[in-house]
Amino acid sequence: MAISSVGVGSGLPVDKILADLRKVENMSLALIQDRKSAAEARLSGYSQLKSSLDALQGIGKKLADPAVFSAYKATSSNEAIQVTANNKSIAGSYDVEVKHLATAQRLTKTEDRTKVLSDQEGGKISVTMENGDTHEVDLDGFENTMEGMVQAINSDPKLGIRATLINDDGGKSHLVISSSKTGTANSVSKIEVKDNDQLNDFLGFDANNTNSFTVRAAQNAELSIDGITITSQSNTVENAIEGVTLTLNQTTSASENGKPSRVAVTRDDAATSKLIQEFVTAYNNLNSTIAAQTKFDIDKQQGSALTGEALPRRMQADMREAISHNLSNGDVRNLSQLGIKINPSTGVMELDQKKLDEAIKENYSDVAKLFTGEKAIGQRLVDNTETYLKKKDGLLALTSDSITKNIKDIDKQMLAAETRIETTMEAYRKQFSSLDKMMSDMGGISNYLSQQLSMLGNMSDKK
Repeated sequence: MAISSVGVGSGLPVDKILADLRKVENMSLALIQDRKSAAEARLSGYSQLKSSLDALQGIGKKLADPAVFSAYKATSSNEAIQVTANNKSIAGSYDVEVKHLATAQRLTKTEDRTKVLSDQEGGKISVTMENGDTHEVDLDGFENTMEGMVQAINSDPKLGIRATLINDDGGKSHLVISSSKTGTANSVSKIEVKDNDQLNDFLGFDANNTNSFTVRAAQNAELSIDGITITSQSNTVENAIEGVTLTLNQTTSASENGKPSRVAVTRDDAATSKLIQEFVTAYNNLNSTIAAQTKFDIDKQQGSALTGEALPRRMQADMREAISHNLSNGDVRNLSQLGIKINPSTGVMELDQKKLDEAIKENYSDVAKLFTGEKAIGQRLVDNTETYLKKKDGLLALTSDSITKNIKDIDKQMLAAETRIETTMEAYRKQFSSLDKMMSDMGGISNYLSQQLSMLGNMSDKK
């Protein structure tokens, strides 16, 4: 029997009574839902703490790396050379003259691009480089035309060559084969087409028999650094200047000023300053996340997701302990002397940029020691954050696992409560149905008795 029909017999507002009863029953479910919402808020709060702590640990790892405090930058006085420096660089300046750029060997032959070059099928192109490396590519599936040869050569980069077709305005096509790399050691020593004599007649090449190829010889790069001649197979020259990579774009005589390039290698103080700024930002982000997740609104008398929990405060204390490192000697022994102070009322790390830049400029080794080393700030941050961030038994992982388990238990409680409520409501419905039937039956009996009494009254009146 549908609920909407209940109450017909009794005349009671059963739908409203059942709705009110459901509201009462649902109060226990609402309490469980509130517990779940609070647990989910806690889980989200710890997730945000983990994200901020991850970022701070990442900065700690950078600060702990000695290479970070060995950063150098290199500059070039003209566009002929691009320069980069690594942590093995040595500060200094150099006059660099680029006399020749490295070029790749180029072989060119002219032919009708549609001409069938061989009546034979198949074969293999074998290429031997000047350094002795040999590689082959199978010609099965490629047409015996210039286009087919281009496709076959380009199908395998291990050949050490690449090919293209250039069409001039006179209607001629030129097959151009170039070494994949620059320099004389990467020149082609021999090209041979095995098992296809006609193709070999067209494509065959060796250093002593160019076979009507026009040859542009490969060339090594040549430059001088402070008068010392350097040659290179490539236009990327590494460590000719210690820790510096030179990328040669053009000869210095062809540059805008036509003069040798002045290459300067200097310590990159800006990179160090930027990293320390990132450290301050990461620390403050963690501090603000902790504050947001643990604050209590006095006006609303309402806490946040982690209000009253010990772990965030312990985390905050451990991070402060990590940055409290002091050197035993030097002009910059702690963060305060570096221009970094903790505001005692807010816990926010405040940076004096001018003082920081001055300390880096004047006391670079002290700054490096403060952050880099087994017991320095960088490693202390890594160690202290790892206590929380370890995947298996880190404090955040253990806490999150516990909360997740609690949420699953609450879900089971909610399901049990929902089942109990539905069972209770069904019992109420049945009780009201029984009441309806009883009231209906009683109404029928009442009507019958009334009729009988009325009939008896009528009989008495007739007598």
